[in-house]
Amino acid sequence: MELTRCDWVNTDPVYIAYHDEEWGKPLTDDLKLFELLMLEGMQAGLSWYTVLKKREGFREAFDGFDPEKIVLYGEDKVEELMQNVGIVRNRLKIKGVITNAQVYQQICREEEGGFAGYLWSFVGGTPVVNHWKNRAEVPATTPQSDQMSKALKRKGMKFIGSTICYAFMQASGMVDDHALDCFCRSTPAVIES
Repeated sequence: MELTRCDWVNTDPVYIAYHDEEWGKPLTDDLKLFELLMLEGMQAGLSWYTVLKKREGFREAFDGFDPEKIVLYGEDKVEELMQNVGIVRNRLKIKGVITNAQVYQQICREEEGGFAGYLWSFVGGTPVVNHWKNRAEVPATTPQSDQMSKALKRKGMKFIGSTICYAFMQASGMVDDHALDCFCRSTPAVIES
């Protein structure tokens, strides 16, 4: 029997595995959330599929997205990254990751609950479960993603617009936007006639 998935999933086994095993599953690890948020920022103007296919290249290039290492990157490292065909070679995005690693450290020092606690506070610490009937109903932004974006921008983060924040919230399980008939949905579908 064929499993029913969200209609944005293509036939690539990597994409199917990402949907089935990661997307929408609540993620509370500081470092994994940092990586995901940085990858979402790299997606700006591109498709998530493009970034997902390069994820291992990003991990290798950015030292496993270890903020302690990234904050030490200088111009030589930026130039090295600009030559790396395994990642998205955009100077502003690369420099944004370095800046964002500094902000990550600040948030971990200053916010109760660390990075995860801070980000999850925008949804009250519990996943928001939506009931969209089809992909056309899913918004690009929400009041919560607007608030997250504004707060992170005030702290100095880059490539963190509301659309990026909402995609991040969906991917990290802060929001469950799996289709009503998707087998990954966290609650049983309630389909109104």
